[in-house]
Order: sequence, then C-alpha cells, then structure tokens
Amino acid sequence: MELNGLLESTVAGMGYELVGLERPARGRLLRIYIDRPGGVSVDDCAAVSHQVSRVLAVENVNYERLEVSSPGLDRLLRKEGDFARFAGQRARVRMRVPVDGQRNFVGVVREANAGRVQLEVDGRMVSLELGDVETARLVPNI
Repeated sequence: MELNGLLESTVAGMGYELVGLERPARGRLLRIYIDRPGGVSVDDCAAVSHQVSRVLAVENVNYERLEVSSPGLDRLLRKEGDFARFAGQRARVRMRVPVDGQRNFVGVVREANAGRVQLEVDGRMVSLELGDVETARLVPNI
C-alpha cells in the first residue's frame, strides 16, 4: 500500500482526517497534518503519532523523525471537499495558470462542485478550476 493510503486509513480508523503529508526531499522527516470536527489537541497529536509510528514500523517505512500537527488557522485546502467544508470563509488561492490575467485571488469561498470552486472576490464571482490550483489556504480572522 502506498504511504498516503496507509496513513489515511490509519488516521481515519482513529477518527481523524488526514489533511496533509509532507516528506521533504532532504532528510528523512515525515510530517502529517490531522484534523477533526472541534479541532485537534496536543493529546490527539501524541495518540496519532504513537499509532502511526507502530504502523510504519510494521510496514517497514524508512523515516527518521515523525511530526504530527493540526493544520493550523491558515489550513491548506486541497480537495473539493475542503473547499465545500469551509464555504463562507476567506481563502487565498494561487493558480498554476492565470485566470483573466490573474494568478492570485483572495476572497470568500462560496461553493465547490464539479471540479470547480466559486470564490467571491471584491463583490464578483470567480470560477476556478480545482485542477489548476497551485496552493490554497484559509485566511485566518485575526
């Protein structure tokens, strides 16, 4: 089983969502981000770290350090479901290719379906192809 699928099933079995996985090219760090309704505590991260390290040992996955964290206030949005879940919140989206001459958008997520996200930017609706999104993050209300 591939690493992402292995981690996703392990974390889901514990009642969490695997939000992200980072494995930098240098070093042997494995960083995973988890979430669940109501948020994630330090105890949640410790429990997931303990379980994941056992699974990785059984599956013979080579890593040096494991970090488990919440996605933070500026959470990454990757899947259509992420955008749908956070409809009504502000997001910063960077596109791989320009849309109407623009690559960076900051606006309120209105909806996400059929591979597109609708973003309200300065009072106008912008439709963005999810496959062309380079990065997208929530904009924290601070």
